[in-house]
Amino acid sequence: MRQRAVIGNWKMHGSIKSVRNLMVEIMDGLSPLAGDLEVAVCPSFVHLDLVGKLLRGSGSRIKLGAQDAHMKDKGAYTGDVSAPMLADLGTSFVLVGHSERRNSAGETNDIVVSKFGAIQASGLIPVLCVGESLSQREEGVTEKTIFSQIDPIVEKFGFSVFEKALIAYEPVWAIGTGKTATPDQAQSVHELIRVHLAKEDAKTADSVSIIYGGSVNSNNAEDLFKQKDVDGGLIGGASLKAEEFISICKSVDR
Repeated sequence: MRQRAVIGNWKMHGSIKSVRNLMVEIMDGLSPLAGDLEVAVCPSFVHLDLVGKLLRGSGSRIKLGAQDAHMKDKGAYTGDVSAPMLADLGTSFVLVGHSERRNSAGETNDIVVSKFGAIQASGLIPVLCVGESLSQREEGVTEKTIFSQIDPIVEKFGFSVFEKALIAYEPVWAIGTGKTATPDQAQSVHELIRVHLAKEDAKTADSVSIIYGGSVNSNNAEDLFKQKDVDGGLIGGASLKAEEFISICKSVDR
């Protein structure tokens, strides 16, 4: 059975006070969850240590995640954070190739490939974000776009890297817009990804977790997560509201 996962991406939000309060609520609300659901939160870099200490101090099974990592382990890269630094803080998951990094920071597939490798080499689990823009969807190149984001990873490292990685499908047109892919639309793309991976290795393709990220909330989560190839969610704005995030996690845990 594939690992079910819900990962909260807090982006550039939070203060020490609000992060502490949010984590206490989330930890309390998720304490009764079943043991087969993986839950992680990705705070900003400046709040990683705080969240890590709260998690360790509580004995919570929620994992610590990060929103990005540099491709190099160290060096003169002002403002960047390396994967070994994240590992040192007890981080488990790291997002890579998020659409906001690709678009606002100009990250190319080559950069994403290098970051993916650096994350995995440090013993962390990369969460590879892939997805198409509205114009790409309307032009009918969703498949081409997504495969162009996955294939360079396989070409560089081989297919086995997905044995220790997650894929997050995030339709760019549904991030922060209030729009959400219908459950059928999400399932269609997730299946497309899995079938594509199966051309290389059917067993690994069937076992890799593909989570959905695109304006998931407590109202649409259950229907999305009922889909055969949707293994959980990468949650943005809703992960900043404890009640919403808890409800979403419980929708996956059923």
